[in-house]
Amino acid sequence: MTDLFETSRKLSRATDPGLVLDGLEGVLRNYGATHVLITGLPMPNRPIDHLVLRMNWPDKRRDGAELNSVHPSDSVLLASLTAIRPFVWKSGTADTEHSELLEAAGGNHGDVNVLLVPVDDISPFQATIICAGPNMEIAPEQISGLSMLATVAFRRLIQLGVVSTDRPGDLSARERRVLELTAVGKTAADIAELLKISQRTVHAHLQNAGSKLNASNKTHTVVEALRYAQIHL
Repeated sequence: MTDLFETSRKLSRATDPGLVLDGLEGVLRNYGATHVLITGLPMPNRPIDHLVLRMNWPDKRRDGAELNSVHPSDSVLLASLTAIRPFVWKSGTADTEHSELLEAAGGNHGDVNVLLVPVDDISPFQATIICAGPNMEIAPEQISGLSMLATVAFRRLIQLGVVSTDRPGDLSARERRVLELTAVGKTAADIAELLKISQRTVHAHLQNAGSKLNASNKTHTVVEALRYAQIHL
């Protein structure tokens, strides 16, 4: 844990974004990671390529050639949206069905140790660190330290201008406020009175938010807004 604190201190002072990513990846490699992905998470129906910061993911299906892209609907990325803390699991063949990342890491040939570290306290921005390796080992007390390290690294990358906290498809401030009030049970009439706008405008904000979040109804819109860190309760 001491080493993680020292690394966090160094990353928080780094002036080169490459050194921040190198330091983060180096820690993961020391735990036995053979595959590393450091990326922001996109809003629904949005591309992810411009959010990927580091992807060293050898594809075992192609003699170790680097996987050069990841689909935004990969099941591991989607798991990052709902994870509230880092976790490790042993991925088997069944997990690869909806994840090219796991398949490329060799999960279709047996168990692969996978670590997922969500970064969700820089709202509304969301990011994740995913790594895998057949012999990767991380003690429980080290996992919480990795969460701290990931947050420090991303905060520094934001400060250095490499990462923007604004994502294409983010809700507007007014759309967020309408959804927050909806989530605590306020009606359209209540919201209109509180925000000094018409009920028609309230419904327009809800409709626009639902469209951005690819939601099918008002309740689904609230759920997705929570999942994508657009609102907090």
